Amino acid sequence: MLVADFEARITAVNPAWSVIFGWSEDELIGRSFLDLLHPQDLEGTLAEVSKLNEGVTTFSFENRYRCKDGNYRRISWTAVPDDEFIHAVGRDVTEEREAAETLRETERALRQAQKMEAIGNLTGGVAHDFNNLLQVVAGNLQLLAKDLAGNEKACRRISNALAGVDRGSKLASQLLAFGRRQPLDPRVVNIGRLIRGMDEMLRRTIGEEIEVETIVSGGLWNTLVDPMQIENALLNLAINSRDAMNGAGKLTIEAGNAYIDDAYARLHDDVEVGQYVSLAVSDTGSGMPPDVIEKVFEPFFSTKPEGKGTGLGLSMVYGFVKQTGGHVKIYSEVGYGTTVKIYLPRSTQLEDIEVDPSPYSVQGGQETILVAEDDDDVRATVVDLLQDLGYRVLRASDAAAALSIIESGIPIDMLFTDVVMPGPLKSAELARQAKERLPGIAVLFTSGYTENSIVHGGRLDPGVQLLSKPYTRDALARKVRHVLANQKQVGVAASRVEVVKAEPKAMKRAGSVTVLLVEDDGLIRMATADMLEELEYDVLEAGSAEEALPILEREEVDIVVTDLGLPGMSGEDFCRDVRRRWPQIGLVFATGAAHGPVLEDASRTALLTKPHGVEQLRAALKAVVNH
Repeated sequence: MLVADFEARITAVNPAWSVIFGWSEDELIGRSFLDLLHPQDLEGTLAEVSKLNEGVTTFSFENRYRCKDGNYRRISWTAVPDDEFIHAVGRDVTEEREAAETLRETERALRQAQKMEAIGNLTGGVAHDFNNLLQVVAGNLQLLAKDLAGNEKACRRISNALAGVDRGSKLASQLLAFGRRQPLDPRVVNIGRLIRGMDEMLRRTIGEEIEVETIVSGGLWNTLVDPMQIENALLNLAINSRDAMNGAGKLTIEAGNAYIDDAYARLHDDVEVGQYVSLAVSDTGSGMPPDVIEKVFEPFFSTKPEGKGTGLGLSMVYGFVKQTGGHVKIYSEVGYGTTVKIYLPRSTQLEDIEVDPSPYSVQGGQETILVAEDDDDVRATVVDLLQDLGYRVLRASDAAAALSIIESGIPIDMLFTDVVMPGPLKSAELARQAKERLPGIAVLFTSGYTENSIVHGGRLDPGVQLLSKPYTRDALARKVRHVLANQKQVGVAASRVEVVKAEPKAMKRAGSVTVLLVEDDGLIRMATADMLEELEYDVLEAGSAEEALPILEREEVDIVVTDLGLPGMSGEDFCRDVRRRWPQIGLVFATGAAHGPVLEDASRTALLTKPHGVEQLRAALKAVVNH
């Protein structure tokens, strides 16, 4: 309760002031209650006092009063004036308002999640059909290139067309990543090198009338980010700037090191204190008023005329930056331009350098492969590619037809099936039933949209092999050989595990050499670990590169034996990372191919071709051990 005169001087309070705010009665009497107000509430409170002075009663007026400890409490007032004083009763509604704001935030988050789910379903369907079309184009172009070998002009045109297919594939990947239907592929990158590499593309995209200046600070830190997504974000921002400048002006791109301190973090709940790499995109365009800035990251919000923008560009940037653990801030003034500043967390690791793919020729084979694909054109193209590689190919238009062929008793070495097909029998169930009827069959999935049948939590299910569309002839050949060889190794592992179960295990002798075994197939990993123990090595195990890297950081490892077809981070990228960070470690590549990855330093490396036994493993280890 409060009594005050019309000059805002407090004349009487009740004990609740001490309980709620911490002020004693002596500290309040004679003091102006305006001194305790939150600065943002001063103007509104003065207006309300003015009404009371005119004899108007106040109902449910809210403002914030400062506590003795510096915090603020929100009070809802009812006040009645008489000839000399204001008599007011206040109710503390701080928790109520915070709960209401939390509810509003939850509702906003739910609406955004529903929008994202709708976008995800849309982009997933579009990407699936689009990638099927790209696969038909790419497959036939590669077959045509073989027919026209020696015709330099024709081969150049085919190469240009395949480059277009590759760009289309990247676009579909970006759509899937935005719809949260594709796991991101973060790498340790130097943003300065990345934006310099985009310079020519940016200039072509935004036009010659816009001056582009790129500023990269010296000693720029690295950051862990998906390069494709940061390129897409930068392109989106550049296009927005071009439109804001009506095709003429100056675009400035700056990359530098930044530190977010406690003061800034207190003003922005979504950012943590720490070291960041900043990327700022500034333009000399029309700028935006504050009410527009508040909405620009909302999906479907656009300041552009109808038909000129989707309203997804900045929300894609925002979603990507938040998923990366970063922060984004917009500074804009009407008539002067806009700056969008992205903060990406610093990485202390060395930069991941892109290495050209292996120059070795691909291998085919003579095994029998059953292709299950509902798209007639895609099926015909894949069959041609596989037959060109020497395989015997059976074909089915859906999962039910494929299961009928499997049940016919025809010997089949591999099921190569699309993930998304019509009909009651789904591909994942087809694969399970195929394994029941033919335990030795290898299974390889393919899709332009992985769906949730084989992907959960943004990662492939354990033991699942996937070849994403569109793929090249070489990628198809390498993946098929790997999966077939892996299945043969499973057979070797299964027979070995039976022997180990049947015979008592000898006491393991402590070896002087430690081997880290990285293999996603549990049965192969178990059998290979047993072989390593038999050869008197100490063994550490991991099912993926992501599991292996922390082990390498905390343990003394002499040799890494790794499968090249790992889920998540590929075996080839894992090997390059190991060689760069721990050059003293020997590397053994377990693969069905005739060669391993290309490394800048190929010393102490060996190829272990699947399927293999103890003697082949012994020879590979002997070749790489660091004496």
